[in-house]
Amino acid sequence: LYHAYYCGLCRSLKKCYGMAGQISLSYDMTFLAMLLCGLYEPEETCSRERCVAHPLSRHMAIENIFTEYAADMNVLLTMYKCEDDWQDEKKFGRHLYGSVLKVKSTKKNPYPEKAEKIKACLESLSQKEKENVQDIDTMSGLFGESMAELFAYQKDAWEPLLRKMGFYMGKFIYLLDAYEDVEEDKKKQNYNPLAIYSKKADFEEFAGHLLTMMIAEASRAFEQLPILKNAEILRNILYSGVWCRYEMIKEKRRQKAGEKADE
Repeated sequence: LYHAYYCGLCRSLKKCYGMAGQISLSYDMTFLAMLLCGLYEPEETCSRERCVAHPLSRHMAIENIFTEYAADMNVLLTMYKCEDDWQDEKKFGRHLYGSVLKVKSTKKNPYPEKAEKIKACLESLSQKEKENVQDIDTMSGLFGESMAELFAYQKDAWEPLLRKMGFYMGKFIYLLDAYEDVEEDKKKQNYNPLAIYSKKADFEEFAGHLLTMMIAEASRAFEQLPILKNAEILRNILYSGVWCRYEMIKEKRRQKAGEKADE
């Protein structure tokens, strides 16, 4: 079922943005599509499709207004990330890809107000990174605000809870990225809000506790939403799935530590 939504998001990206849009496909936005479908229960189109990634057999794809909404948000985030990569590291490939997405997004432009708010949050985040701001709450909060804007599909009774959930999911994502990259960023002298904490003996415990607090707040907001459809899959992602990458990172750290000890 999760794969069906993933394929539905991929198809929505292709329909709205072409192959350039498909390249930006992400698990985060698949989760958002499933969440909003579970809450609002829209009419859905189910089909069995072949595609470039799965040419030999047909697979189920679910499409609805929220897979298209998630596609729009996916492209917005990817476009701004490409712009940031160009500004920070002068990656021409990312600049070119971002420019293609910008042209396509400007033509469609279904959520101009959201686009401006998300852009403002990410630009502020980028500026504070350049200023080497070390307050992890401020830095993760700015990315959290951008995700809150994505989660709040419309102004209704569920908007506050969706914003809260998106905010803490965003903080979790930002901090997990920082946790994964901290050693590499220190070597390259790149900005990382966790760099100063990584020198402490209890860093692993500190990082785990920090991430747990963020996902706990997101989960608390989720449990207050009247979601029955897809609820168990969404819970599985919140309480288990989001930790898979964290455990992989920890295991890599253990292996590197063991190799250094052997040396």
